Amino acid sequence: MRNPYILLAFAMMLYAGNLLVGKPVSQEIPPITLTLFRYLIAFVAVLPFGYFEWKRNQKLWKREWKAILSLAISGLVLFNILVYLALNYTTSVNAAIVESSTPVFALLLGFILFKERFTKVQLIGVILSLLGVFAVITKGSLEVILSQSFNPGDLIMLGAMLTWSIYSIFIKQHTWKFPLYGGLLVMCIVAIVILIPLSATEYQRIDSISWSTPVILGLLYLGVFPSLVALMAYNKGVSEIGPSKASIFLNLIPVFTMIGAVLFLGEIITWVQIVGGLLVITGVAITNKKKMHRKEKAAKNA
Repeated sequence: MRNPYILLAFAMMLYAGNLLVGKPVSQEIPPITLTLFRYLIAFVAVLPFGYFEWKRNQKLWKREWKAILSLAISGLVLFNILVYLALNYTTSVNAAIVESSTPVFALLLGFILFKERFTKVQLIGVILSLLGVFAVITKGSLEVILSQSFNPGDLIMLGAMLTWSIYSIFIKQHTWKFPLYGGLLVMCIVAIVILIPLSATEYQRIDSISWSTPVILGLLYLGVFPSLVALMAYNKGVSEIGPSKASIFLNLIPVFTMIGAVLFLGEIITWVQIVGGLLVITGVAITNKKKMHRKEKAAKNA
């Protein structure tokens, strides 16, 4: 599976699973501790694949420590803590739809920091996505807007999306320097080192965790699939097409999450969420349609 667009769609499906599985697990395990356990499991999972790459590139890790630290803090530590904290206050569907705000941050950051250009078609897709996010956050209610009584979980998710946009930019700048498995192994190690002292702030809640079978299985899923498989697919996709274009694919997460939330969590989908979801899907479709036209034109001219 080398096509970057297929890789990114597959990654989005697994990230939707992060929200679906993370919702009940985050009710049991506090966010920093949950993130720590997740990357302890990810470390064990990637160790057989990344050990020799890690061992052969000792000088590389020392030379690029700033890049590794930036990637670990933004993409592994802050993003996941914010997501699991948000899921304590909002639904999986809302969290997924809010994730579609990432293209806005990615495009703006890319433009401000690196003078990246984006097309009018991309801008239209982003605007449609924003309209969907705005509808979900406000619940389609003028009263919510006037009273500014927004769900704190939705606002926390916006913060999570900002950190993910920064992470995406770091990926484009740095991940080509690192072997895939060795790089992920080092990032997991750095994240764990950071998270261990942070998790001490939640020690009073750790004793109350109920280690049921669903919680343990949920942790295993979070540690292997979103942490390892999806991350590798997303990194590869971003390295091929860039953070601005790749971030548009995050708009697919609400689609997968809506389906899963109804089937597995028993969440009720409102008309506002449906409209918001349709808007973000339309944004993705418009953007991808433009890309397909460019590919076809290039093929004809070849």
